[in-house]
Amino acid sequence: MSERKIGVYVCQCGGNISDYVDVERVREAVSGDPDVTVTRTAMFTCSDATQQEIIDDIKAQDLDGLVVASCSPKLHTFTFRGVAKRAGLNPYRYTQVNIREQDSWAHTDDHEAATEKAIRLVKAGIARTRLLEPLDPTVVETVPKALVIGAGVAGLRAAIGLADIGLGVVVIEKEAEVGGWVKEFGPMFPHERDGRDLIEQLLGEARRRENIVIFTSAELVRKAGSFGNYEVDIRTRGASNMTRRLEVGSIIVATGVDSYQPAEGEYGYGIEGVVTLPEFKRMVDSATGPLTHLGRPVRDVAYIYCVGSRQGESGPNQYCSRFCCTSAVHTSLELQGKDPTAHQYHLYRDMRTYGRYELLYDESREKGAVYLKFPADRPPEVTRAPGGKLEVAVQDQLTSQEELRLPVDLVVLVTGMVPRQNSELVARLKLPIGRDGFFNEIHPKLRPVETVVDGVAICGACQFPKTASESVTSGLAAVAWSAAMLKQGRAELDPQVATVDPELCTWCGACADTCPYAAIGQLDLGGGRLVATIDPSTCKGCGGCVPICPQHAISVLGYTGREVEAMIDSLAAEVA
Repeated sequence: MSERKIGVYVCQCGGNISDYVDVERVREAVSGDPDVTVTRTAMFTCSDATQQEIIDDIKAQDLDGLVVASCSPKLHTFTFRGVAKRAGLNPYRYTQVNIREQDSWAHTDDHEAATEKAIRLVKAGIARTRLLEPLDPTVVETVPKALVIGAGVAGLRAAIGLADIGLGVVVIEKEAEVGGWVKEFGPMFPHERDGRDLIEQLLGEARRRENIVIFTSAELVRKAGSFGNYEVDIRTRGASNMTRRLEVGSIIVATGVDSYQPAEGEYGYGIEGVVTLPEFKRMVDSATGPLTHLGRPVRDVAYIYCVGSRQGESGPNQYCSRFCCTSAVHTSLELQGKDPTAHQYHLYRDMRTYGRYELLYDESREKGAVYLKFPADRPPEVTRAPGGKLEVAVQDQLTSQEELRLPVDLVVLVTGMVPRQNSELVARLKLPIGRDGFFNEIHPKLRPVETVVDGVAICGACQFPKTASESVTSGLAAVAWSAAMLKQGRAELDPQVATVDPELCTWCGACADTCPYAAIGQLDLGGGRLVATIDPSTCKGCGGCVPICPQHAISVLGYTGREVEAMIDSLAAEVA
């Protein structure tokens, strides 16, 4: 192989790396490689200044390979591919070496070993880059239409945004009516807009746009095709039970969430007068004056927070639902406005009315609500007192640790959000699910609505617990993502996909069976000889088919056996 001209850049990451790894020593260790032309260190290689410095080096030194030793490729793969592309270097002749998560953060107690490991990792990256061949993205024409799954506040707002930039939109809603949870509520924080009126307004806006079509009692039953050119079948339930076949360029999933349903006996649930937060919100919304329950006035209310959330290792919902504290405080203020004489007790583990919502918490306290903090290992107990009232026993950590017994007319269990069960949709779209059961984005900050499935985005509370305003914000982010792709009329697909060597393949079918994206088929070469063939527009380059092949006939471009073996040999070599 002819001599290469590779640039190597080692990042300090503002101390995240340089506090534990001697980055200058790493640079010196690789500078003697005959294929390395430029070596530099930088405080932040991802900064605009260093990106420009890399571009200048590539142009001035005519570099044909790039190695960046910094953080996880999940963060900045696209950043440095963009740097290479702007400098005229093929972006697939770039390797990002992770010396932060895989090294400096893992070995904070041994700086010498961390430095030695960094040298090995960077040398392995150089070994791979030395063998990389230029790759060209697969270009596909895109259909200027989007499918939005779910017609809650996030889905409807996304549909309107897509229509306003000139894209066709098909919205499908599994229920008979649009609106999701928001349509069930009255005044909502922070704008005091009635949820039902808000949904009616969004629905009216959608109906005024000719390029939006909404199907209710409908679901996705099939998805075929590739990124930018999906073919989907939509089935509507009802008298006709009709199935429609549509072509769309992108899919936005906004399927929402469910509310946690307490088990019988959990915090007294099942006892008359113990209700969940959504049930209580409907009661307060419908009241025109002082609240009554089953014909009796409600003068004393106790709220128990974190029901169905933050359950720890003993329960499935270990996350904080985020919205519940603010929602409970806001609803209690709504009750206070209708009945200033009501006594309200908020029993909480931690109060998380974050951001500007803390003003609601302050207002609630100023108007006389009592807040009692209970220990996580000793939650409140709810029983029926002999006099007919409910009694809540709670230990208050903010005073003398004394156990208090509160006689109340109503107990409100502040329940959080739980992921909606969508197993069929997950299977059809290959949606990634996190440990919490919600859909996973690629990166919460850099790619907050994109999924690993090309052309499929997520928004709203199906991603994680959100307020209505946060759901709308993520819906608009999905609009921007979809528009950036579909308005161009074409899209580029990552060329790092699996390929088959027809000379080695004997078609056993094992690769097709293991492919989660149905990207592998068979090709008849004549004479009865079949070989595997891979659709580059469908393949995601996951590599699952590579170890399955008994003939070693499959490779992933950019991670061929030769390139991976070169990395292993370099890692195994002695550090100079």
